[in-house]
Amino acid sequence: MSSTLFFIAGLILLILAGDFLVRGAVSIANRFHVPPLIIGLTIISMGTSAPELFVSLQAALEGAPGLAVGNAVGSNIANALVVMGLPALVAPIYFTAPGIRRSALFMIVISLGFAFIAADGMISALDGLIFVIALIVYLLYSVLAASKARKIKLEGNLNGDADLDIPDEGDTLLKSLMFLAFGFVGLAIGAKLIVDGALGLAAIWGIGETVIGTTIVAFGTTLPEIAATLAASFRREAGMAIGNVIGSNIFNLLGILGITAMIFPLPVVASLLQFDLWVLLFSSALVGALALMRRPIGKLFGLALTASYATYLFLSFTG
Repeated sequence: MSSTLFFIAGLILLILAGDFLVRGAVSIANRFHVPPLIIGLTIISMGTSAPELFVSLQAALEGAPGLAVGNAVGSNIANALVVMGLPALVAPIYFTAPGIRRSALFMIVISLGFAFIAADGMISALDGLIFVIALIVYLLYSVLAASKARKIKLEGNLNGDADLDIPDEGDTLLKSLMFLAFGFVGLAIGAKLIVDGALGLAAIWGIGETVIGTTIVAFGTTLPEIAATLAASFRREAGMAIGNVIGSNIFNLLGILGITAMIFPLPVVASLLQFDLWVLLFSSALVGALALMRRPIGKLFGLALTASYATYLFLSFTG
């Protein structure tokens, strides 16, 4: 019972803290006229991926590397299937935002690179360093793209790319910074609770920590992405919704596993290589292909993506 309570309390705290973190970051970004796509690819994706980072670090710290790796992989699967599928049930998602093809291609390359590195059953400290360097390159590219887009916008030549519809007039810079601080503290505490609860549930149910990581923990830490993407869909901010998913997937593999592996080398269990890794590659390639071909995701396809994720969860627990 205590494990369940720890998990639920940690999950609630992660969601609230993630919301504080995102609100503060978006408010600051809007002050500098950063376009919605760039906000989604960088600030929102990193902010909503913060729960995964804190959980993976905490899991590795407590000697549960399977939960750490499973959390990152499972979160990417959830992002590609349910985080893209659910918003499509609200409004069609169009891959028309500037730069989305390059970002989607980068996500596919990163997923293949992760599969290659993880194939030997270990993500070493050197592998983690490579991941972090690749993340820095991605962030620098995004910053340059944001600077270029901001310049064009200020010149009045950027049409149809309004600021994110989040009121920030009442949020002073100090208030936004306080949101960021509260967010980071809450994430740290929530991560501790959710890891302790997840390990307890794994022991009670008699299943491996990796399965817990790829399913229950991954879905729980993906809830901020679901909330952010649904909100973007309701506001018809498709660029931010797509950027959130792609950016989160990139950050999950490069940032979360990279930073964690640099501190705690991470073994990769055979079951993850034989099943979850293939689901990861398929789902990433699917979203990437849709972006490259600019094929919209409608309600029917959104339903298919969501159903695919439900099937994945079923096979994970029964396989």
